[in-house]
Amino acid sequence: MNVNWKDIKEKGFVDEKVGPDLDILREIDRMRKEKNAIILAHYYQQGEIQDIADFVGDSLALSQQAERTSADIILFAGVHFMAETAKILSPDKKVLIPDLNAGCSLADSCPPDEFKSFVEKYPGYTVISYVNTTAEIKALTDIICTSSNAMQIVQSLPEEEKIIFAPDRNLGNYIKSVTGRNMVIWQGACHVHEEFSLERILEIKEKETDAKIIAHPECEKPILIVADHIGSTSSLLNFTRKDNAKKYIVATESGIIHQMKKSNPEKTFIPAPPKDSTCACNDCNFMKMITIKKLYNCLKYELPEVKVDEDIRQKAVHSIKRMLEISEMLGI
Repeated sequence: MNVNWKDIKEKGFVDEKVGPDLDILREIDRMRKEKNAIILAHYYQQGEIQDIADFVGDSLALSQQAERTSADIILFAGVHFMAETAKILSPDKKVLIPDLNAGCSLADSCPPDEFKSFVEKYPGYTVISYVNTTAEIKALTDIICTSSNAMQIVQSLPEEEKIIFAPDRNLGNYIKSVTGRNMVIWQGACHVHEEFSLERILEIKEKETDAKIIAHPECEKPILIVADHIGSTSSLLNFTRKDNAKKYIVATESGIIHQMKKSNPEKTFIPAPPKDSTCACNDCNFMKMITIKKLYNCLKYELPEVKVDEDIRQKAVHSIKRMLEISEMLGI
């Protein structure tokens, strides 16, 4: 990756408390080369993190990148389940995350012991779990999915197949409504995507009549009903690249707007507001816990390191591998 240091410095992308901003960025670049490390960042990370990463993507792309990388160290600028997924796929690599407290409300909404009891009530059902889950949930799952491939994975199964879908109820119900499949849905949710305000979105739409509403399928049904396009983070990004509209109301975590603006500097992107009227946009506090300073310290000291129990890892890897195999077969 070629870092435009002057551009990054001028945009103020570095925490001044760390020291000279140019030095810390150069040090990160030097250390990753010296240690044969790769920095993976999710679209929901802060813009400065995305700009310094070797690879930026959604959960599916990051999983694919983690599996194929030849790096000795994977530094994951994302939340814990993402780094955990990388460790499951690459047990011999050192996987780091800048802050172990960077969790996920959706993953937390599906406790392993409760989910195990839930699955046992439905013998003969195929378990499809969203990647936003812990390693323990992945170990109880037949196929992992992401928002990019969930629809295709469900449709790849025989029509008569009975399915348990976890943990996101909004994504599960959306897929069920489109496919008509026999699906039992676990009642989990992402706090970011459940907090968008339909009323406030429509108020913006009334003023910005030429703006299109684009939404992630983790949003609640009323938001999806009014959306002009529904899709994963990468799908939303690609839609804004190809679509001819000039304004978009974006109903997902606001970090993706950084890439949208980079791809379409002439277009306007309005973050969909949450129900809390004091806030202009809806951010994932967990994603925003990662900073340049933490990333620097993480790479320097190679801590915190993400570990996964080997018994759980061996069970979990099959569900992730099956997702990757189906995705490759479908050309996703």
